[in-house]
Amino acid sequence: MGGVTSSIAAKFAFFPPTPPSYEVVADESCGGRLYIPEIPRRDDVDVLKLRTRCGNEIVAVYVKHSKANGTTILYSHGNAADVGQMFELFVELSNRLRVNLMGYDYSGYGQSTGQASESNTYADIEASYKCLKENYGVRDDQLILYGQSVGSGPTVDLASRTPNLRGVVLQCPILSGMRVLYPVKCTYWFDIYKNIDKIGSVACPVLVIHGTADEVVDYSHGKRLWELSKEKYEPLWISGGGHCDLELYPDFIKHLKKFVASLANKQAGK
Repeated sequence: MGGVTSSIAAKFAFFPPTPPSYEVVADESCGGRLYIPEIPRRDDVDVLKLRTRCGNEIVAVYVKHSKANGTTILYSHGNAADVGQMFELFVELSNRLRVNLMGYDYSGYGQSTGQASESNTYADIEASYKCLKENYGVRDDQLILYGQSVGSGPTVDLASRTPNLRGVVLQCPILSGMRVLYPVKCTYWFDIYKNIDKIGSVACPVLVIHGTADEVVDYSHGKRLWELSKEKYEPLWISGGGHCDLELYPDFIKHLKKFVASLANKQAGK
């Protein structure tokens, strides 16, 4: 059984950059504080190593915003990038949305140990979520889970089990691994990232962003997930947008800002 699942993962899911785009170094002059030499050192960024329940050690970065509006984003990236490559986007999202943001590398990505697998990514996001709660005091009702492409898998899985989240963002998400490869009508036992079967259990507002010209994950995936969401937020279908360029469109940040603000207003009204 595991062999079939591994075959799907090999065809579709995991392509960590080789070699990794960054290293992690301990600065002994600052009490062993971790930093990434390949990116500018900043006082508002923490570099962390987190132990997962599967025994792997993953790398995460936490970007702090001095005027954060009480919102934190936990970002799960796509299948062909690592934290070093994503860092500039993390900082931009934090600045433009006025939020704190944690991004992390899956097991087997960047300087995270272990091997990438569906089960490991679930453990990876859980370790990051636990760190936000225990180390930074983030409450569920302050937290937005953000999943890009394959990152929609661990995002939807955690969101389906966490009832009081502030919100969820799914960018070019997948219905499931099999459905990216083949136009199947039902879910098979050996499929991975069965978002189609879990999205209905997500209790918070869900924003879906997808490009209409996505060449990797057809935007019908995003449309269907939005249709199946329990608490729908106005989606963003970017005309002509591909799989890896949505951040370049002005409506991208504009719509995210509107979503974050609406969630903050909703929370303030409780």
